[in-house]
Amino acid sequence: MQYTLITGACGGLGGAFTQILAQDNTPLFLSGRSAERLQTLKNSLNVPVEICPCDLRDEASRAAFFSYADSRSATFTRLIYVAGVDTQMAFEKYDEAHILTQTRVNFEGAVSFIRSVLQRAPLDGKTEILVIGSVTGIMPEPYFALYAATKKALEYFTAALRVELKGRAKVTCVLPGGMPTRADIKENIKAHGGYGALSAMPPEKVAKISLAAVKKNKRRKIVGFWNKLTDFGAALLPLSWRMHFAAKVWKNTEKDFYKES
Repeated sequence: MQYTLITGACGGLGGAFTQILAQDNTPLFLSGRSAERLQTLKNSLNVPVEICPCDLRDEASRAAFFSYADSRSATFTRLIYVAGVDTQMAFEKYDEAHILTQTRVNFEGAVSFIRSVLQRAPLDGKTEILVIGSVTGIMPEPYFALYAATKKALEYFTAALRVELKGRAKVTCVLPGGMPTRADIKENIKAHGGYGALSAMPPEKVAKISLAAVKKNKRRKIVGFWNKLTDFGAALLPLSWRMHFAAKVWKNTEKDFYKES
């Protein structure tokens, strides 16, 4: 059977993609960290659904995921790579585990899943690769440095891949701002004042815009007027000014993936 594969399916944005596609009767292959949450999600859907937990940091876990997919004779017409780790704090507070987790989930896992999906995708030129980047990747972000760097790497990789796969698959990287899903994320957006409020958008809207963008084979889609304005301004203002402003936004807040997990 042909499926849409969604990583991070149990999260706010992943869940929004899941619900929208389920309403269109799209068969889904869902991944996340928790087998229990995946099963609960599967039970709530009325479309063909396969689930398989995966630790995106781990090569063996990724291989096991696609081994299970092969055992179910699954092929993939669409990948939606939502999973990401948005640790936000001064770099000197990172340990090795923080570094490896963020880089592997945000970038290495995405690259690995894209390759594996392409190996299991039809050759009709209709395959869609949709990855969720971030508006923070528009420029270097002090106190959010590693996250922004991994998202920029993802954008650059998919842009190049899009050229390689012309006629083979559509490839789109979407750059949203914050999304008010969990309570801690809402507080984090609130702490960033007007910038956070203007940048944020509900996950349901982000999901709809993203699906439309990959359908049109957009290389890059920035979500939201304020975020588009930020991108435009990034090309006009000196980088030192922009990083100074970014440092003021991020310096006084912290978000640790391990504490939130």
